[in-house]
Amino acid sequence: MKKILLIEDDQALRENTAELLELSGFEVITAKNGKLGLDLAQKSLPQIIVCDIMMPELNGYEVLKALGEHEETKSIPFIFLSAKTDHTEVRTGMNLGADDYLTKPFEEEDLLAAINSRIAKSLLLEKRNKDSADLPQEALDLRNLNELKNYFYDFGEEIEVKRNRFIYQEGEHANFIYLIIKGVVKTQRMAVNGKELITALFQADDFLGFSSFDENTAYEETATAVENCLLTRISKTKLKEILVVNKELALELMNVMNEKLSNTKLQLLQMAYGSVRKKTAQTILQFLEVLNPKQEETIKISRGDLASVAGIATESLIRTLSQFKKDGLIDIDGRNIKILDKKGLSCVE
Repeated sequence: MKKILLIEDDQALRENTAELLELSGFEVITAKNGKLGLDLAQKSLPQIIVCDIMMPELNGYEVLKALGEHEETKSIPFIFLSAKTDHTEVRTGMNLGADDYLTKPFEEEDLLAAINSRIAKSLLLEKRNKDSADLPQEALDLRNLNELKNYFYDFGEEIEVKRNRFIYQEGEHANFIYLIIKGVVKTQRMAVNGKELITALFQADDFLGFSSFDENTAYEETATAVENCLLTRISKTKLKEILVVNKELALELMNVMNEKLSNTKLQLLQMAYGSVRKKTAQTILQFLEVLNPKQEETIKISRGDLASVAGIATESLIRTLSQFKKDGLIDIDGRNIKILDKKGLSCVE
């Protein structure tokens, strides 16, 4: 049962309001002036205080100011009651740190709504403070995505993964979020017909491993190193705690994930509706962007990976690559594909 301290010098109003609050399920303690109210607040530490302004001994403003000087009472939600409707009076109370201001006479519903909303807000703030209690100061001060990446570099667990080795597999518990420091990673799922479908490509400075923040979820795809990789990771639970206390950072991260999702949708549309030639050309350019961000025009990639991303049979891809070579768009040397005409590839239909 939530405890409310009601400080009001008008006996009839005090008793009627106390009865209303008790009938609404609150434990109510009352004081007939500001001095008694301040003493009761410090002794009983109520969940919320409802206080008149014009009172003997100490007025409401003085009570609020005195409560703010003590650590144990400064965070107690505080609602002013007053017959004064002047905006200056309201502004004075709010500037002192009051959470709400109700004018007399007030509706019962308005008082209960104000009390319930302030208690709910207090509980949320209490939970937030509890969530952040175990976080280092470095995690509390993160303001943007770059600072989050620096946090991964400084406090994450570094792991090395050799080429063609798994970072995590579909169905495993999703315990970690990764940041790629060096290398390229592909994520893939197994289709019903047993064929591998590459769902995305990730490069250095990309996050990896996002799934639901529920504790018992599993990875929905497998992540494999396309080349030797260096990654750093932190637990999903720790990242969740960081995002809870850094709302702007959470929004920025959501935008990044939304962009990744949009790119995946474009890839699926290409796989569904593009010609074999166009799928092959776009996939070569996609791998070029990820594997060779310096645009050196050469990529080293297996034909299976190319076919998987393009969504076509490996045999069809090999025939198309041969045609591109004859057309002067690319050159082939073993696993290496050198782009001779990037603009021409981008225009393939």
